[in-house]
Amino acid sequence: MEDEPLAEGTATREDREATWIERARARDEAAFRHLVDAYRHVAYGVALRILRHPEEAEEATQEAFVRAWNALPKFRGEAKFSTWLYRIVTRRAFDRLEAVKRRHGREVAVEAVETLPGGDAPDPWSGQRARLLERLVADLPDAQRAAITLFYFEERSVNEVAETLGMPPNTVKTHLARARVALRGAWVRKAGEDA
Repeated sequence: MEDEPLAEGTATREDREATWIERARARDEAAFRHLVDAYRHVAYGVALRILRHPEEAEEATQEAFVRAWNALPKFRGEAKFSTWLYRIVTRRAFDRLEAVKRRHGREVAVEAVETLPGGDAPDPWSGQRARLLERLVADLPDAQRAAITLFYFEERSVNEVAETLGMPPNTVKTHLARARVALRGAWVRKAGEDA
């Protein structure tokens, strides 16, 4: 996030974010733009991992920010802003995924893994493994994919994932355990095919 001078001079990122949240709650569009700029890439990354289609992920991200803007005056700060926003993004992505499934009668194909934010892998084999992992995660059931995405890719705690997905922490742990087993099995099968 860009540095913006505050009344007291030097402010931490958290202080600036808290100020932008308060201003945005009061309908300050410039303050909300700072929040959008700060969270745009990670919100898109979450949506892309759920939807597996760049254009749909972009739409879900935009819809999520519109919903966040509309709901922001009611944001009470009981959860961190990022957790609150990820919940909105996740819900919009799952809503859009269901709409796509209904519209096409099938799940959206995996594509454009290379467009994920985060930079390029330094060695080709590392990049191949990362793309394979992305494809394997994309094949997980929706709830497992969301839990894995938030826990590992977004580095959220089990409690934050539970709050974001609206499920008990033990259910999140179950989804994570099942996803790890599925990923491990798929990884071993794929390695055997490539040997």
